[in-house]
Amino acid sequence: MSIKADSDWWKTMFDDVYLLTDARSVCDEDITRREVDLICELLPIHPEHKILDLCGGHGRHSLALCARGITNCTLFDYSQYLIDYARTCATEFNYRMNFIQGDARSTGLPDESFDHVLIMGNSLGYIPEPAADRQILTEAKRLLRPGGWLLIDITDGAAVKDSFSPAAWHEIGTDIVVCRDRDLEENTLYSREMVVSKEKGLIRDCTYSIRLYESQTIGALFDETGFRRVNVHTDFSPHQHTGDYGFMNRRMLGVGQKP
Repeated sequence: MSIKADSDWWKTMFDDVYLLTDARSVCDEDITRREVDLICELLPIHPEHKILDLCGGHGRHSLALCARGITNCTLFDYSQYLIDYARTCATEFNYRMNFIQGDARSTGLPDESFDHVLIMGNSLGYIPEPAADRQILTEAKRLLRPGGWLLIDITDGAAVKDSFSPAAWHEIGTDIVVCRDRDLEENTLYSREMVVSKEKGLIRDCTYSIRLYESQTIGALFDETGFRRVNVHTDFSPHQHTGDYGFMNRRMLGVGQKP
């Protein structure tokens, strides 16, 4: 393996450059609409329910739920930049949302505070220790009221392995080029990402790693952390065109209920 990743890469990477490089997946209103359609199909959401958008980034799902009349959404993320971005958007549309910065393994929020918890956008597998994801699901379960639901949207690891490409690139407008070199070692994807401006030169050169899950392993994680009525839906893609979207085009959605 030639690509090494800092174990804390996820603490600094999610900023304005991330919103640029991943805009095809995370800044597309049609994609967000299709994802929220599926959330509303899979979960029994009512307007008065309290929703926690855990590891929610710049709040695109929370904001979209607010637009549909959900009146009590909380966005929780480690990136202060993304939280501030979401707060600005919510203020613009006069949405009532709560915004909290912190570590999803230990949120500090009260027990049984929410009717549903969402973990969208492939937000598991960032921390090298496998126990970290178990801690996140255990925390989500603690925060759920009895009978509440957890929904996880995650890359389909089996699809990644079947179509793995060690290199990918795409252009953004006429100036920016995003290049990714990748290694795949068992269930971990390692990537070096270089973002280049044709006018200004190198903008970002970073590495990261993501642990991959398949339907059986994500289902087992739900079971291990005490969820029931677990179901994993595979082969979901919000993208309407084929292509390499940083593996965000082949996804799984796992749902489980707190007893």
